[in-house]
Amino acid sequence: MSTEMTPIEAARSSAKAIQELPATFMMDMQTYIDAAELGYEGIAFYYAGRGGVLGDVDAATVATAFFFFPHDSVKSGWESAAAVESRQRSAERFAGAAHRWAVEHMADGELDYERLADLAGRVVAAADGTSAPVFEGWRRLEEPSGERELVLHRLNALRELRAARHAEAVQEVGLEPVEAFMVRTPHMAGIFGWPEPESGPDDATRAAWERAEELTDERFGSDLSVLDPADLAEFCDLAAAALEAAS
Repeated sequence: MSTEMTPIEAARSSAKAIQELPATFMMDMQTYIDAAELGYEGIAFYYAGRGGVLGDVDAATVATAFFFFPHDSVKSGWESAAAVESRQRSAERFAGAAHRWAVEHMADGELDYERLADLAGRVVAAADGTSAPVFEGWRRLEEPSGERELVLHRLNALRELRAARHAEAVQEVGLEPVEAFMVRTPHMAGIFGWPEPESGPDDATRAAWERAEELTDERFGSDLSVLDPADLAEFCDLAAAALEAAS
């Protein structure tokens, strides 16, 4: 267990847990089975639920905020979901799916979820959400009372914050959204409407993406710097343990 960390070290160390643990409820088939029973088609609930925190905006605004997804796919899902329920209700339902998943899959054992929620919450509360609209919208949602639910809720806020920092960095290094998508998650291309890749990224693309990751760590490290070095280390240890304990 680490005793102290710098903000950039913490940004690198926490990236896996922040990216992967909240993503689990988004990939859970039960999330979409429940949504389909209400009338959501395909993965429209992903676009409506995640983007619903932006309010009654047009599809172009959602696609810009999401950045890494094809505009046509976002437009199709966003517009079809409008007939199911309000944007606010979609967002609340999406958060509810996260909370359900936390109760069902995050081990209720010795892990100090209360402490993890506190540390994550301090970062969420202090962050500048000016250029992170999905994070800012998620931050305004009502938080759950259960410890596991609250941990996942706040880690998803941090996931949205890191994603916004990464989008800025990707643009700065000159990569197109599809290029960045294919470096990290080419296996998800077809699901979200990108063409299936015929080959992996070339050396120049991968080098640019790695530079974007460095910039992301620097910027997300600034967000984490509200915590002192000992708290940063504890946050990383607890987040990693939560990911490990999830089933």
